[in-house]
Amino acid sequence: MSAMTQSLVDAAIDAAKTAYAPYSNFHVGAALLLDNGQIVTGSNFENASYGMTLCAETVAISKANSDGQLQAIREIAVAGGLAGHVGTAAEPITPCGRCRQIIKEVADLTKTDIPVHCAHATGYTTFRLSELLPHGFGPANLK
Repeated sequence: MSAMTQSLVDAAIDAAKTAYAPYSNFHVGAALLLDNGQIVTGSNFENASYGMTLCAETVAISKANSDGQLQAIREIAVAGGLAGHVGTAAEPITPCGRCRQIIKEVADLTKTDIPVHCAHATGYTTFRLSELLPHGFGPANLK
């Protein structure tokens, strides 16, 4: 385990504490590592109209984009769980399908197979985006 990756996972766990999840009580935090070493975080934001809910990964990526840092994203950490128990699941909590597709857009833009570090009770497991979203749909499919 690298210290930087652990810091990124810890930032995702901390971000989950700010989640607004009154309907599911499932808090998710995401942390992005930028190429300059900066960490950008996001947490999920639920809505009574469930389809309007924003996932933590989407919030963090949108924040990076609005700061002009979309192409600087190098790694992502995700942590989730019931309120007060984020990061304690036996298995890694991975991004949902929609978030995998959002991450795919970043991966294609940066031309990297972005590592996604997913927290669990004994630490984290690292997946490459290509493992989480094999044969993903991206900009190249529109040509």
